[in-house]
Amino acid sequence: MTVRILLVAGVILALCGNSAEAETRVVDLKASDGLNLKATMFSASSRGPGVLLLHQCNRQRAIWNGLAEKLAAAGIHVLTLDLRGFGDSAGDRFDKAPPAVQAKQQTQWPADIDVAFQYLISQPNVTRDVIGVGGASCGVNNSVQTARRHPEVKSLVLLSGTTDLEGRRLLRSGRRIPTFLALADDDEFPQSVVTTQWLYSVTATPEKKLVHYAKGGHGADIFAPHPELIAEIVNWYRTTLITTPGHAPASADTAGIGKEFAALALIDQPDGPAKVAQQLAEARRRDPKATIIPEAIVNAVGYEHLQSGNVSQAIAVFSLNTTAFPASANAYDSLADAYVVAEKKDLARANAQKALDLLPKDTSVPADFRNRIRESAEQKLKQLDAPTK
Repeated sequence: MTVRILLVAGVILALCGNSAEAETRVVDLKASDGLNLKATMFSASSRGPGVLLLHQCNRQRAIWNGLAEKLAAAGIHVLTLDLRGFGDSAGDRFDKAPPAVQAKQQTQWPADIDVAFQYLISQPNVTRDVIGVGGASCGVNNSVQTARRHPEVKSLVLLSGTTDLEGRRLLRSGRRIPTFLALADDDEFPQSVVTTQWLYSVTATPEKKLVHYAKGGHGADIFAPHPELIAEIVNWYRTTLITTPGHAPASADTAGIGKEFAALALIDQPDGPAKVAQQLAEARRRDPKATIIPEAIVNAVGYEHLQSGNVSQAIAVFSLNTTAFPASANAYDSLADAYVVAEKKDLARANAQKALDLLPKDTSVPADFRNRIRESAEQKLKQLDAPTK
């Protein structure tokens, strides 16, 4: 009788111990500048891999609660983080801050995320060299950059977003990180529909998957109308972090990936713009109005190369955009910026003037943006025509 009571008590204590480990807890983290960051730890009941989830910039960490609970139940420890300026973390409210403050906060995010990352891998039951990262919208770039900084990252989940030049280089590299992407066509930010498919097309590893919905919204908002997406992500992390760490079934599925994404996949390559220009010429033989590339994204890529110091590639990308969109004042103004950096004053002057000449008829952009293009082009012409001291 005594033995039975002790055994039952032992079982109860064991169950209570597991339950305590599985409970969620709010965590206070200190950023490098002392600012307080809030996170939530969802602990699995036994030793296992970890996942860091990074929210989109119109939401906060609570968007991940449902997914995090399912992951913890599947044996995966999860940490969700409020970026500075969001949710319960300190800092100026991002959505109300002026652009200069927003820009500064974004430069601080990597260090803040690394604080959260170190906290996650320091937990006693977390397998510190088998980590997944997931993000939505701006959290996509934050996730890819985290993988760049941390070789412990063995799996990525990216919802409705994009990454920068260095992030694309990682996805193209020989480092095979299984990558799961998802989007919905009714995204409130239509550009995300294009960029998510673009990332899928540039990701070199065949160990990748794209989930494409007609309706669902932006980022983690897709979970509400499509709860099956949570199950798919749980299965993805279970496969890539537990069953076969760092690996997933190869997929050659390119359904829904159109020519514009194939063209975008070439843009960053040294001879890519010339190849895309050739594809564009072939497309226009069939349809004189064909573009095959999205103007805004190509323009952003050009500036990424310009900022990285690859001026010749930037000029090639911007030139491609003027070929694809010959009526775009912005395309010529951007090309003029590249020629200014290249110190080719005559070409810079010619393209800035071309932008001004096109502007009265270019009704494809809002009035405030048209004004910024005008100011940009006029400022360049003024500087280029100023006497040399």
